[in-house]
Amino acid sequence: MSRIGKQEIGIPENVNVVVSPKTNLDGQAIFIEGPKGRLYRILHSLICCNFDEKTPKKLVITRVEDTKQAQELCGLSRTLIANMVTGVAVGFEKRLQIVGVGYRAQLEKGNLSINAGYSHPVKKITPNVLGVIVESPTSIVVSGIQKDMVGEFAAKLRNVRPAEPYKGKGIFYEGEFIKRKAGKTRK
Repeated sequence: MSRIGKQEIGIPENVNVVVSPKTNLDGQAIFIEGPKGRLYRILHSLICCNFDEKTPKKLVITRVEDTKQAQELCGLSRTLIANMVTGVAVGFEKRLQIVGVGYRAQLEKGNLSINAGYSHPVKKITPNVLGVIVESPTSIVVSGIQKDMVGEFAAKLRNVRPAEPYKGKGIFYEGEFIKRKAGKTRK
């Protein structure tokens, strides 16, 4: 069994978890509700999720069969459920910085408009489940309860103008370090 799959998932006090009974035909459903919202996921039929017998505020992931696929899914399922619990309890956020002369972002009718050195502003439609805040014209915060959606949307925003190593312009994650390169030198 994977090392990650063996770990228990702690459930905070303000989070409610409902695990449906196991059926043979389809996977087991798990519903998680907290102060930030609610999420659900249907687990693969090779994986089973139950509450720990010793402490009821912990979830344990087990395998139904001892196959390679079940072993692979065990750690993945544990990580996905742990991210769901964290998302409904605390939430996730990614911060982006825009660096460059004339580079800026603004919200227009709930959608993001980014001027990043192109002849036209790049418009990005923000998903309903995510919150996008423009703190300043050069600072964007993407937040939500689903870690994968927050990371994917932040990556799409970064790909509008990826950070370039020669002049140091572009869209960066906060705290990201881009190693600067020297330009061509004349002889």
